Amino acid sequence: MQPYHHPLFVEFLVYFNRNQDYFEGHEVLEEYWKSVPGFSKEHPLTAFILLTTGMYHWRRGNFSGASRTFGKSSERFAAAARSYPEYREELDIGRLLSDLESARGLVQQRRPFRPFPIIVLSQTLLQKTEEAGRTMTLLPRGSEDVVHKHMRRDRSDILELRNEKKKSGR
Repeated sequence: MQPYHHPLFVEFLVYFNRNQDYFEGHEVLEEYWKSVPGFSKEHPLTAFILLTTGMYHWRRGNFSGASRTFGKSSERFAAAARSYPEYREELDIGRLLSDLESARGLVQQRRPFRPFPIIVLSQTLLQKTEEAGRTMTLLPRGSEDVVHKHMRRDRSDILELRNEKKKSGR
């Protein structure tokens, strides 16, 4: 299967392009990345994960976090272009890199958030994202629940795990 056709990547595209829910986009991409045999930080999916993180930071006014994360994302995209040719197909990666660099410049100037889409070139992938978008439950674009998602989610399981590790000395 072409890597962009994986159901989790399709979900990512819907979150990124349709309702700009960068937090959820990050979550589904991280799940996909961790399912890849021998996953590493050099894998192309990490460039997209960092892109979503940068967008999330920028929209919330964390300019230093966004700038740093966009820089790492650009580096990973460049490295991936050399090592993973299958990740150069089906999306307009040139446009994505251009938009990423423009966003990075705006962030460094502390300019307001300006979203951009990831351009899908493949009709098959475009159809899959449209189908997925019709079945997914999405929060309204720009709503407080999307913009501040990390602060509004239930983190009790994460905090409990952290406390368990502290108690066990790990």
